[in-house]
Amino acid sequence: MRARDVPGLSLSGRAGSSNAITDVAGVSVGHATIVHGDGPLRIGEGPVRTGVTVIVPGEEPAWRSPLFAGCHRLNGNGELTGLEWVRESGTLTSPIALTNTHSVGVVRDALVRVQARDRRPEELWWSLPVVGETWDGMLNDVAGQHVTAEIVDEALAAVHNGPVAEGNVGGGTGMICHGFKGGIGTASRVVDSGFTVGVLVQANHGRRERLTIAGVPVGRLVDLPLPRGPADGGGSIIVVVATDAPLLPHQCARLAQRAGLGVARLGGGGEHFSGDLFLAFATGNKAVPASDYGADAPLTVPLVMLADTNITPLFDAVADATEEAILNALLAAETMTGRDGITAYALEADTLSRVLAS
Repeated sequence: MRARDVPGLSLSGRAGSSNAITDVAGVSVGHATIVHGDGPLRIGEGPVRTGVTVIVPGEEPAWRSPLFAGCHRLNGNGELTGLEWVRESGTLTSPIALTNTHSVGVVRDALVRVQARDRRPEELWWSLPVVGETWDGMLNDVAGQHVTAEIVDEALAAVHNGPVAEGNVGGGTGMICHGFKGGIGTASRVVDSGFTVGVLVQANHGRRERLTIAGVPVGRLVDLPLPRGPADGGGSIIVVVATDAPLLPHQCARLAQRAGLGVARLGGGGEHFSGDLFLAFATGNKAVPASDYGADAPLTVPLVMLADTNITPLFDAVADATEEAILNALLAAETMTGRDGITAYALEADTLSRVLAS
């Protein structure tokens, strides 16, 4: 069940056909999930509860057909590689991959390998892939580094348009959100001008007592055990925003900033131990030249820009879709027991409906 299916839960805005980031034309998502082993933690052996999620931003490889992009940091106790080049150039030049904290390096290197394999012989190229992480060490053998290049290839092979699997999948497999089982979630909005905004989150953040849904302090009213482990609120969230509106880089950065409003509506506070990193990209300008064209680079390119006076509906769409994507991650997730018998309990839809009605 997704958030829109929960009796008594009303959400703002009009969703796209799949209510997913893939409602933005050309955007596709793939997951690879690794789950095996039970019992005590043995580093390098398991138990393993992790994976990789890949977002491909367009039909052409991003290094060949860059997209305007921008980013925002709510709290920086986390990693999203490649952001310095996003800030400097205003462009996204790679797929976006999400995984666990200690597997960022191998996933980044795997994306470089893919680019090296797929580039044209005449292309002068370099690669600064965008790879984000959240820490799944409460359930997973995170130090065992079980994600490999082959797992990244599996996620890339699985990319598709349409509905996106949520909850305990891909990079979200071992994640915990507001003290409940968390993971991957997605949602979209279509604004009155016809543009679409899609959001995908890897939700591993928040404190139980702060979880508020539709104004109701749900976290305080649901009596389920908290997973034992580090301090409540020690986690992170990565938010990826896509839109088909013709935005320039500074406008993408403004959209990325608004993801924090969706996080905050549910009680996320950007805690000290949380890495809350947001990236937004726009597909509305498709004539952006790659930076490695060299002498063949065009002198100028024609671009279109959405007037800033019309951008507020997109801000609303980002906040609304981020909020719903987190809810979808919570509701799609299933109770999971990981290393050392630690259990993260799911927030069941019927439980949420009962609490909202009380």
